[in-house]
Amino acid sequence: MAEEYLYGITLEGPNASEVWDPEHKNDDSDSAAQHIGADQKLIIKMALLGPEAKPGELNVLQVEAMGLKGPIKTPIALLEMGKTAQIILDLSFPDPPVTFTLVKGSGPVHIVGHNLLGAHIEEFDDIDDEMEEENIDDEDDEKAPQKKRKLLAEDKKNGIKRMKM
Repeated sequence: MAEEYLYGITLEGPNASEVWDPEHKNDDSDSAAQHIGADQKLIIKMALLGPEAKPGELNVLQVEAMGLKGPIKTPIALLEMGKTAQIILDLSFPDPPVTFTLVKGSGPVHIVGHNLLGAHIEEFDDIDDEMEEENIDDEDDEKAPQKKRKLLAEDKKNGIKRMKM
């Protein structure tokens, strides 16, 4: 069964921090909607300042997540009321934990995205595989007429006539 949930957090105050770690939450026996063993992926789409943000104050949002060669800490948004109150992001985090920290400023900074669970991720992978196969088939179909045209052009040049079948 495909599942997708809205994800949203608010970071407010100096050095405010929030961790996305669904595996850790699955250990909690009080959780009613546990997804033990489910593959999860976090997609972040937007970061924006709340209307209470101080004008002229720079708010720097940093993320810490697992990269190819180990953990990475990097800023993902610089927000300032009156200049840049929101930013569109397209960030994907397949491996928890992911830590969002307001390293400068007092916010509030709202982070919005969605959390994909298990089957939904597999569906995306299947769609990608199908699209790749279709692209390969399309390329083969495009190459075939070109090869035929090249052969016909060479035959005409050499004075060879072919019978139509």
